[in-house]
Amino acid sequence: LPLATQTMLFAKQDPAGKAERLAAADGKVYFSYAQIHRTVMGMAERVKEFNPDVIIAIGGGGFIPARMLRTVLKIPILAISLELYDDDTNTKGSCVKKVQWFDETSGVGRQVRGKRVLIMDEVDDTRTTLKFCVDEVITTNAPAAVAVAVVHNKLKKKEVELSPDVVYIAGEDVPPKWNCYPWDAAAYNHDISRHEELARKCAREPTLFSASSCMGMVAMAALAGVAIGHVLSKR
Repeated sequence: LPLATQTMLFAKQDPAGKAERLAAADGKVYFSYAQIHRTVMGMAERVKEFNPDVIIAIGGGGFIPARMLRTVLKIPILAISLELYDDDTNTKGSCVKKVQWFDETSGVGRQVRGKRVLIMDEVDDTRTTLKFCVDEVITTNAPAAVAVAVVHNKLKKKEVELSPDVVYIAGEDVPPKWNCYPWDAAAYNHDISRHEELARKCAREPTLFSASSCMGMVAMAALAGVAIGHVLSKR
């Protein structure tokens, strides 16, 4: 679609004024790659104000949003892995497990101590994982300043709070429902096309024209042109 048309179609996706998303038939709320990208780009200026030297992406949900943000920040990314939910049962554990951390003595890992660090994740749910990560970075790696950026902040009471000196940036506030992200589509037994379709419906986005419907419109326009030309030729 032309850029102007796309802008009109997605204007209501502005976090300041859009309608609440619908839940799918399974009670979950789906998000598409395009929706995530728009939200991440919408928070980019606030992140720039913090002026981070490096991004620490919490895996796996923080990896892709961090990579999107890196395009405009042009700073390196460090990947860590923390575990609170069991991937097999989708149930919450009793504590956060430190599965993977970065090596501070080599490469990008040297850019944390004494530097400005942005911690990135896809969602702030109970805040337990974010709090663990922030405390671990401060205790272990002693950065000069820390900010947290999340794509979605669930509007619910948090189990823990972040320190007041930690900058907090959320791309969008969302209801406390189960969010389904496109990088996890297979976990919900959907291919990516089906996932993206569900995401558009949840966001109340207009259904984009399919290739077949577009071809049909082109054919109808061509027939109309022939008919008009035939009438004019008789005058």
